[in-house]
Amino acid sequence: MTYGFEFLDGRWSIRSRKLSDLLDPACDEWVEFDALGEDRPILHGLGNRGRFSAESMPFEGFTLRLFDPKRQLWRIWWASTANPGRLEPPVEGRFADDGIGRFECDDVIAGNVVKVRFEWIADRRAPEWRQSFSDDGGATWRTNWITELTRVG
Repeated sequence: MTYGFEFLDGRWSIRSRKLSDLLDPACDEWVEFDALGEDRPILHGLGNRGRFSAESMPFEGFTLRLFDPKRQLWRIWWASTANPGRLEPPVEGRFADDGIGRFECDDVIAGNVVKVRFEWIADRRAPEWRQSFSDDGGATWRTNWITELTRVG
């Protein structure tokens, strides 16, 4: 079975934890905040779009996920008010048979070359998303953002 993002269809209450300095390898201070999200399928299931809005700060994000059936590959783009006018490079990947999706790309963040990884746990009731960076070409990864979603309707 090919896993897609159908598990995300709906509205969500989101609990986020992220490192206060995503690029500092010594940082161990986590910032926690709540958000609301809504995800909907597009293009007859070959895509998904999501909106993320933090409740305690003026922050909004938008995700576009598109499936390439020929390559059996998902691409995920992200844009947010934290970096206006920029659509981040897409992470690419797929879901494994266990329902865990891994998506990666190369990027430059604040002048630092990093690999970026998104991991999705495909659970209709309580999905989870994690972001990690690697500054050594993918030999090691450091998780810097975790979201836990709870369905709200």
